[in-house]
Amino acid sequence: MNELSLLKLVLDASLLVQLVMLFLLSISIYSWTLILRKSRFLKAARKDANKFENRFWQDKDLNALYKEIEIQRHEPMGMANIFSNGYMEFVKLSKQANMTSDAILEGSQRAMRVARDRELDELDIDLAPLATIGSVSPYIGLFGTVWGIMSSFSALGSVEQATLAMVAPGISEALIATAMGLFAAIPAVMTYNHYVDKVERLTTRYETFLDEFAGILQQQAYAYRATNHKVQPQAQPQVQPPVLNEKRPKKGIFGN
Repeated sequence: MNELSLLKLVLDASLLVQLVMLFLLSISIYSWTLILRKSRFLKAARKDANKFENRFWQDKDLNALYKEIEIQRHEPMGMANIFSNGYMEFVKLSKQANMTSDAILEGSQRAMRVARDRELDELDIDLAPLATIGSVSPYIGLFGTVWGIMSSFSALGSVEQATLAMVAPGISEALIATAMGLFAAIPAVMTYNHYVDKVERLTTRYETFLDEFAGILQQQAYAYRATNHKVQPQAQPQVQPPVLNEKRPKKGIFGN
């Protein structure tokens, strides 16, 4: 009984089926690259969110936290970016004359929402390609299988008596394409669902923090209305506003 050799089946397949297999192999390698890269990114985002939350709720000095973020070499990430944009806008608007507390609060919330949307865009990177790979890979493999089976049966047209032994090798070669399609699709689908769950959890944490921080700024804004002068949040920050056009590596505020 002949042993089933995967390499032999691939080499004996038709040219089109071999091209399909090569394409599926490339897709699989690309898929695993996305999987590993996304895993590192989400792990860093979750770790950074934990550290920032602990720092934020342990120390009520918002000005000190703002300074700590802005002196970092790397661009703030996640909650730190939301906080930095919201607090900077709050202080800037508070320094302007004739600004109502509602206008200050609205401007701060708008800046935080813009920062939040950018962070959510970062979280969604690489998810769409994984979903596409998981969806189309089985069909690409099936195409190679169908073509291989058609070629096998077509070769029997010139044979007077067809036997299973004559058809089986060609069918086996063609089925490798389906197997490779599943090999590329299954990890992509599983990790896509796993990462979507992680992204949703981080999104909820960002939304919750935005609402909580907006409540803190609201108290500051109402204090501004009551006293009818510029708000002095914690102590007016003696720090230069960050250079918005400066290109810094996208990384956590704590260097992770």
